[in-house]
Amino acid sequence: MLVRSVRWLAAPVVAGLVAAAGLSLMNPVTDAGADQSGKGRPSVRNVIFINGDGMAAAHREAARLYYAGLQGRLTMDKFPVSGQLTTSPDDPDSAVTDSAAGASAWATGVATYNGAISVDTDGNPLPTLGAEAKKAGKATGLVTTAQVTDASPAAFYANAVDRAAQDDIARQFLDVSKPDVILGGGEDWWLPAGTPGAYPDQPAEDPAEGSRGTEGNLIEKAKAAGYQYVSTPAQLSAARDGKLLGLFANQEMFQQRAEGEGDVYAPVVSLSTMTKKALDVLSKADRDGFFLFVEEEAVDEFAHNNNGRRTLQAMGELDKAVAVARSFAATRGDTLVVVTGDHETGGLAVEDADTDDESVNEDGPFTVKGTTFPFFLDWTTDAHTSQNVPVTAYGPQSDRFTGQHPNTYVHEILHPLLTRR
Repeated sequence: MLVRSVRWLAAPVVAGLVAAAGLSLMNPVTDAGADQSGKGRPSVRNVIFINGDGMAAAHREAARLYYAGLQGRLTMDKFPVSGQLTTSPDDPDSAVTDSAAGASAWATGVATYNGAISVDTDGNPLPTLGAEAKKAGKATGLVTTAQVTDASPAAFYANAVDRAAQDDIARQFLDVSKPDVILGGGEDWWLPAGTPGAYPDQPAEDPAEGSRGTEGNLIEKAKAAGYQYVSTPAQLSAARDGKLLGLFANQEMFQQRAEGEGDVYAPVVSLSTMTKKALDVLSKADRDGFFLFVEEEAVDEFAHNNNGRRTLQAMGELDKAVAVARSFAATRGDTLVVVTGDHETGGLAVEDADTDDESVNEDGPFTVKGTTFPFFLDWTTDAHTSQNVPVTAYGPQSDRFTGQHPNTYVHEILHPLLTRR
């Protein structure tokens, strides 16, 4: 078994004239009047796909209350289009997905087993969105607070029967899919055992971390292939245009533990900073647009630990990165931004204070911004669930994300946008 501009006079006047002529107005952002195939719609030059790993409706609602208040909205919830995705894998042992199968469904359009990185249920490699976008002439990139070779980013740029093969995934980045920008954690997988890099082996905060690659010194290989290598905020800021590899932690860019037990969310470089740098580099690349995958991994990891305080912190940082992407797209008419989650983690509910609540894992209180109202986070599991995940979208062809769809639908929409020459 495999391990699994017409210049506007007044909107009502124009609308009336158009209607009288038996025509319809196209919205430049959503273009809801075009056919569902995408034909006749505004063109999409760039796609920014953002994953809040483990994020579903309750995570977004908790963050909304905490950061925006009762009448406020997160940036990701201000997008004009919303829908839902189901997350079921094709796994012989489980109806609940992991990140590998979830991201592989996005990247390939094929449901597969848990642990699979863009292979089918027989282990056969499948074409991935990142690699196909590159072949079509687009610049490509990934940004994450996880290891850059972790399951979700890996699914867009590599193939593996087992998500654990992170050193081989790093090798595939350099030899096969060749993303132009790679920013995140996971330096350990790019260096041979016993060869520490910018981040020392066996650090005090996690003595289990240390270089463990089996594919040689991939950082040196990346440099030889023309990548600038950076490992500090100053180096990232100073990096010139061109291929860029940045690794800012041994493993994840945080310590994912239960609250008060060494849990730390303090990335060397913030997700929003990495996202801005990636957009700066990719938007200047001499290609026909770009594809960028962005991920906040800490939502999932801290939800696994039922750590409400850190989950909210990670959600806040994710929304800052969404704001960077939204600001970039707002200056253009050619960029589609999609925000969703690969699955739900924690079986989370947002609750009022209730002294009769029998839950044994209630977290809080947290305060609704601008009020004195408390709310609690009620965790029902430390694992994943099969809840639907919200998806919100902004930009040309974003309206195609309305309704409820399987997670493979992401590929159905993005593939023609990223591979059309």
